[in-house]
Amino acid sequence: MNEGKTRRLKRIMQQDNRTVIVPMDHGVTVGPIKGLESMQQMINQLIEGGVDAVLVHKGIAKRVDIDSAGLIVMLSGMSNLSPNVNAKVQVCSVQEALRLGADAVSVHVNIGAQDEDKMLFNLGKVADECEVYGLPLLAMMYPRGPKIQNEHAFEVVAHAARIGAELGADIIKANFTGNIETFKQVVESCPAPVVIAGGPKCKTSDEVFQTTHDAMKAGAAGLSFGRNVFQHENPTQIVKALSAIVHNGASVEKALQIVGEKK
Repeated sequence: MNEGKTRRLKRIMQQDNRTVIVPMDHGVTVGPIKGLESMQQMINQLIEGGVDAVLVHKGIAKRVDIDSAGLIVMLSGMSNLSPNVNAKVQVCSVQEALRLGADAVSVHVNIGAQDEDKMLFNLGKVADECEVYGLPLLAMMYPRGPKIQNEHAFEVVAHAARIGAELGADIIKANFTGNIETFKQVVESCPAPVVIAGGPKCKTSDEVFQTTHDAMKAGAAGLSFGRNVFQHENPTQIVKALSAIVHNGASVEKALQIVGEKK
């Protein structure tokens, strides 16, 4: 890995090679949902909680202060109003992300979707550009399409994660498969570090923490949770709790104590 990537990855991953990322790119997909009405206010709360990095689109990156956390700029986008919502297109260049001060960029690929070929072509192109400029690439690799019956099934999660690594991503974001044993196989069969996606908002903090605990036991390199963080009643405390699990090996019970809840 080149020196630029190594230096920038240190702003995303801590010394334990683990990370807590909060993606807030939802405004393009679903609009200004709860928690994302004021981006700077939310980012301030996340930074207070000790978030390692936040992920936003370029227009937000221009308008907010993210000095004390890593900045990941999202390069892909598509609204849920589109008739082809799974066809993510590139809406920002690697060079533009660098001009904004990005520490990394992210590309979203839906494996199994109608336009998978175009998204994979784009992933390969962006990976090459990232290598040239020394910029880490986070690939969000989701199994979504007509042939996908279960987006969390081991076989399709492992396949999607492996594609991302094969095509040059430095970090893979993947769905959790639901248990330690199968997700361990996903991690072990993927040459790049794997962080878990949060998915839809969970009903309880207990569920969020148990998923995180199990993923870390399976060898995950951390997490990338959106709605389960920025829609929590106390985003600062849940970031502290998640960081305790990811970086300090805290138990689910300890994490619940941090947010002031009981199991």
